[in-house]
This record gives sequence, C-alpha cells and structure tokens, in this order.
Amino acid sequence: MRLNIRSYSIAFGIVFGGYVFMLTWWLIVRGYYVGEQTFIGAVYPFYTVSPAGSIIGGLMAFADGMICGALFAWLYNKLNKEK
Repeated sequence: MRLNIRSYSIAFGIVFGGYVFMLTWWLIVRGYYVGEQTFIGAVYPFYTVSPAGSIIGGLMAFADGMICGALFAWLYNKLNKEK
C-alpha cells in the first residue's frame, strides 16, 4: 500500500496546527500571562500566549506538520517496496 503524500501532508498540518491553536487557548483560559515564554515560543519565534499568538502558532505548526507529513509519507513509500 502506498501513501498519498499530499493527503498525509495536509492531515499532519491540520493536526499539528489545530493542536498548537487549541493548546494556546487552553493556556489563555487557565490564566497564563499574555506574552509569557513557553516551550512552543522557543520553537516558533513570533509565538506568544495570546489570541494573535494562537493564530501565528497555528499557522507555523500547520507548515511544520505539512513538512513532517510529506517526509513521513515519502519515507514510508520508499521503504515499503511492494512486489
């Protein structure tokens, strides 16, 4: 079975981006200070715990997820040689 690289890329992007977006809103609801440095902020340079930061982080994580999904599907297809 071969994986569709485009489909995996989009799926991983949606999952990663949605996770960062929802995590940011969870931190806001839990009372973290706006602009407080987090681990995600160390990975994504313009990310902050704020409503605008949730969008920025979500978009950056979407791009990272697309890259990871494409690499995963490509590597799987290369290693899985069907006869």
